[in-house]
Amino acid sequence: MESIINIKDWVDNLQRNGKLFFSFEQATTAFPGLQPAGIRNGLARLSAKGSIISVWKGFYVIVPIAYSVNGILPPIMYVDHLMQHLQRMYYVGLLNAAAFYGSALQQPQVLSVIIQHPTLRDSSKKNIKLQFVCRRKFPPEDLLETRKTQTGYVKISNAILTAADIVYYEKEIGGLNRACTVLNDLVDEMNFSTLSLSFFEVIPTSTIQRLGYLLDKVILREDLANSLYERAIQARCTFQSISLKNRKSTENCIQDKKWKVIINTDIEIDE
Repeated sequence: MESIINIKDWVDNLQRNGKLFFSFEQATTAFPGLQPAGIRNGLARLSAKGSIISVWKGFYVIVPIAYSVNGILPPIMYVDHLMQHLQRMYYVGLLNAAAFYGSALQQPQVLSVIIQHPTLRDSSKKNIKLQFVCRRKFPPEDLLETRKTQTGYVKISNAILTAADIVYYEKEIGGLNRACTVLNDLVDEMNFSTLSLSFFEVIPTSTIQRLGYLLDKVILREDLANSLYERAIQARCTFQSISLKNRKSTENCIQDKKWKVIINTDIEIDE
């Protein structure tokens, strides 16, 4: 019983010092005289009371009173610490990243975390889901931004990388219509004239074509589309005929000459 009280006091002390996460290894270091089984029992009792929650094997989040109704912290507050614990490169992307740039479309119950292969399983705790999306070519730091949160910092994709990911992973966010709605929210944050050419090394050319077409013909930002086109030419991208929507017939569909995109679906932007 004494070990449980000590562990509770240790967790309370972490919270008083503004630390809302810890690993099992940190707990064992704090209590060298206790057996791992005793520490696990103490943590299990705190978890049963709702004081802490294991969001990943060996990684715990402390639940302050202000978040006790939901029973868990918003994952944006601990994802950076979790990924450091897992020693994995990451960035928050898709709708969650777009929300940082003012997009109204977001998934409050889902946090999309982009990682490099190998994959990680999705995690769901207290109706909050961590969705891990793998990509083989991880973007360099100049395509990421660091934003402050209540508990530290978090890495997110910059506006242009967010736009490209929204198009590439359109199925994950609800389709091309939704992707275009988000793109429309992002346009004021995009500046292709200063875009690093490293962007074209990690983004498929087909995605660049679709993004350019959508900016040009659907969102009607010809200025942005032309700027992207010029940078793509500088990066020596070779456009080949592709369909706007994957896995849909292109029979009797016209092709945009500039972007070489076959228009095989109608796009509507939600106002």
